[in-house]
Amino acid sequence: MVAVRRTEFGCHVLPGSGFPGDVADAGTPVAADRAAVAELAEGSADLTALAARSSVCRACSRLVAWREEVAERKRASFADQTYWGRPVPSFGATDARIVLIGLAPAANGANRTGRMFTGDRSGDVLYAALHRAGLASAPRSVSADDGLVLHHTRICAPVRCAPPENKPTTAERDTCRAWLNRELELLRGTVRVVVALGQFAWNAYWASAASLGEPVPRPRPRFGHGAEYVGTEIMLLGCYHVSQQNTFTGRLTTGMLDDVLGRARTLAGI
Repeated sequence: MVAVRRTEFGCHVLPGSGFPGDVADAGTPVAADRAAVAELAEGSADLTALAARSSVCRACSRLVAWREEVAERKRASFADQTYWGRPVPSFGATDARIVLIGLAPAANGANRTGRMFTGDRSGDVLYAALHRAGLASAPRSVSADDGLVLHHTRICAPVRCAPPENKPTTAERDTCRAWLNRELELLRGTVRVVVALGQFAWNAYWASAASLGEPVPRPRPRFGHGAEYVGTEIMLLGCYHVSQQNTFTGRLTTGMLDDVLGRARTLAGI
């Protein structure tokens, strides 16, 4: 059985206890505020260190409380499962040519499984499309130990804890930004295309680009499905988020998603 640690807020998987995909351990430094997030992110020598440090972050008290409350309360259909209940690190290739940026983990999806876009209907849509595009080894991601592999692709989130109502505050977004900044910095030299899944991700990319000294046009290009911006190093594509609201209403269709991922492959030279 995977160990969990109880806190005043709830519970979560104990780092180093053997949960699939967990790269943190009891000695991984924990960020308690925004300054510590920036320091630990900048000091991460590689993507593994960054994943470990980001996965134990406790800088945002509201997010810590919510993610751990959900992990303890659980959805009835997952009552027999141990919830991850921690910030969710990025997933995929460490030499990715394509980076997908989402919004934040789902409370009973990635907050449960510990892997981005895993264990919910949004993830079902995304991974099926990635598989059709030849960027994922399987059409569905159900758990962190299901053997799925991403090809040339990495999935990140600007906010790495599940937020109440899927709405992080401005302060939470800004506190978490250093993890994404460092991730994109460490991927320099390989990444060619960023796919922003929704306007939140689109804006997050531009904020990170500015922090990393990348040229940012004025005015910034507006988000839209299929929007493109060709930068000096990275090409940015816009795609409606794979939320149930978008996929159930037909705002984002299978064909629309396939077109964006196909375009990303072409631009990345895959």
